[in-house]
Amino acid sequence: MIEVRNLTKRYDDHLAVNNLSFTVDRGQILGFLGPNGAGKSTTMNILTGYIAPTEGTILINGFDMVKKPEKAKNCLGYLPEQPPVYPDMKVREYLDFVAELKGFSDKKVRVQAVEEAMEKTGITDVSERLIRHLSKGFKQRVGIAQAIVTRPEIVILDEPTVGLDPVQIIEIRELIKSFAKEHTVILSSHILSEISAVCDTVMIINKGKLIVSDTAEGLSKHLNVRKGLKLTVKGDAAKAKEILSGMDGVEEAEIVKEGEEGSILNVYTAQDADVREAVYFELASAHIAVLEQAALSMDLEEMFLEFIKESEEGETDESNL
Repeated sequence: MIEVRNLTKRYDDHLAVNNLSFTVDRGQILGFLGPNGAGKSTTMNILTGYIAPTEGTILINGFDMVKKPEKAKNCLGYLPEQPPVYPDMKVREYLDFVAELKGFSDKKVRVQAVEEAMEKTGITDVSERLIRHLSKGFKQRVGIAQAIVTRPEIVILDEPTVGLDPVQIIEIRELIKSFAKEHTVILSSHILSEISAVCDTVMIINKGKLIVSDTAEGLSKHLNVRKGLKLTVKGDAAKAKEILSGMDGVEEAEIVKEGEEGSILNVYTAQDADVREAVYFELASAHIAVLEQAALSMDLEEMFLEFIKESEEGETDESNL
């Protein structure tokens, strides 16, 4: 549905997007991540045709955004970080205006499209209210409704839950997940748990460059993540470390945190070693209770920070050559 080839954007001496290439498949929800200044908003503005690239090709459902912008834009719905709503218009009135602006000239078609968009986003009950009188959460829903009112095949959402309360965030997440049945979605967010909960694929950029793109589950294979166990034990943590360090299949044991209610240890193992049973019995025989065992893993936030750190270190190494 989306193909980006060698995308570059320069502002005088500043390189905002640096030879970026990626694809997004039909029905996919892509999470777009990067630190502030990474080039996310610039990339999304180029994808939607709001600004032109310096170099590169953007194909939206096969249409070149530069050569055939009208056809490409007809495939898109876009919610920028600040929803483009008119506060002095009523919800239904505004969505009808947006649908007509985007080419739905037939009144009957527009009415049906507006009703569908309001139903999908849960704003039918406020359809006759002025947008200025709506809560932040409902304004965000109206913004999403304008993005899907023309039934686009691709929906691009920039920080769709910013400023919302926890209940509203959960509701918007569920709404976005439901879009995969009918739309391809690109979602940009600073809330990493949101990306993890909603997206099939995660793409991380830094300083305009692609760092990694994979499923949320597959990201860890791009990092040097050691295999092992995270243990919570009750008893002598130092003794537990000593016992674990001497076990077959264990490469290293370290105390992460000590406490009377329980100490946490990381146990690093050989790639093919399964030491769970042995760990339990060895510690039990030393009168150290194993309260919890879990596989060592990194959450998306930890992986994100590690990818950014590695990219920064790689850039420093290159500059020293």
